[in-house]
Amino acid sequence: MDPQQMSYQAGQAQGQAQEKSSNLTDMASNAAQSAKLDSQQMSYETGQAQGQAQEKSSNLADMASNAAQSAKETVQGAGQQVMASAQGAAEAVKNATGINKK
Repeated sequence: MDPQQMSYQAGQAQGQAQEKSSNLTDMASNAAQSAKLDSQQMSYETGQAQGQAQEKSSNLADMASNAAQSAKETVQGAGQQVMASAQGAAEAVKNATGINKK
């Protein structure tokens, strides 16, 4: 083979190698970009789920607080009724025994 033909073929091989290298680089870049987008989407969805969980947790805490307040008010009301009944009973005993007479 003459030197000119060999030089031509070497140049052709080098050009093909560069083209393959460029294609592989492009494919790797595209894969990296896709992975980056997937990662960003996953981060977004994770953040969204975390926000929803915090909102639900806050709502449950509010519901528990409201239930506790309602129970407290109910118990206080019942206690006041018991005290009023006890005071009424004490007055009735005093009246019946004559202690309340002046």
